[in-house]
Amino acid sequence: MDIVHTPVLLEETVQYLGPRSEAELMIDATLGEGGHSYAFLSRFPGLRVIGLDADPEILAIARERLKEFGERIRFYSLWSHDFFARPPEGAERPDTILIDLGVSVFHYEKSGRGFSFRKDEDLDMRIDPSRGESAAELIGKIGEKELADLIYLYAGERYSRRIARAIVEARRQGAIRRSAALAAIVGRAVPFRGAFHPATKTFQALRMAVNGELERLPSLLEGALKNLKAGGRMGVISFHSAEDRIVKNFFRDRSKSRTGGRDSISFPDTPILKDRGYGTVHSLTRKALGPGEEEIRANPPSRSAKLRVVEKIQDEAAS
Repeated sequence: MDIVHTPVLLEETVQYLGPRSEAELMIDATLGEGGHSYAFLSRFPGLRVIGLDADPEILAIARERLKEFGERIRFYSLWSHDFFARPPEGAERPDTILIDLGVSVFHYEKSGRGFSFRKDEDLDMRIDPSRGESAAELIGKIGEKELADLIYLYAGERYSRRIARAIVEARRQGAIRRSAALAAIVGRAVPFRGAFHPATKTFQALRMAVNGELERLPSLLEGALKNLKAGGRMGVISFHSAEDRIVKNFFRDRSKSRTGGRDSISFPDTPILKDRGYGTVHSLTRKALGPGEEEIRANPPSRSAKLRVVEKIQDEAAS
């Protein structure tokens, strides 16, 4: 089987999220092709994993890759925020949760869904192709200003207005249904920018919008932390500033005491400290961890990855 995706920040993830006792349960909330889970299951024989992914095609790849681990891994085909909102009845709470917000190389290279501006494919971009509207449907109906705002807000594209105008003008001649056609429209609308294709940010923005990536993230973080055992660890790998800002602010907010002060002690473990109102989590990575030069050379897509890890001190008090 040809595995094309390389898990990012693997050693850092294992270092911070590796089990600290026997028979722990880890949820890989964005399983993809199973790279992170394969490493964890290989290195920690007592670990059990639940793998979640919304794409049934990539989940099938992960099943094949991870079949050697038998019953130590279970698979669920759904969005991870839905799993945490409605976990299986009687489900065990996890000791560890990993959330990798990156999109697998599989989607760009093998899915055939138009994720890449370098290919001529149907302009779909949905992670779960059975739900929601495609990228072609989105750009076929959205207004010019709304489209410009979308491209700017999701990807920081400075030429967003020019690109939106070009797309709206082009669709008057007929629907834009192929990734190569969209890439050509954007390429004619903006200057060439060295190593980066002019359509890079537009494709990123459309992918994020079609899959509701930023909109899903707060509920994913909230649900994951709620399900995590007290004393458990949660790590999130993000790939651009908008995602990382949401993760950073979420963890910062949950590390504050209920009286408004910052949690200034490490891993409070007595009822007295907890009752005084310390936060729900303690950060194990004061600053986000990024890849080293060697990893960036070996795996260029890792260059923008950031890992943040917290340990859960206590469950939130019921309101």
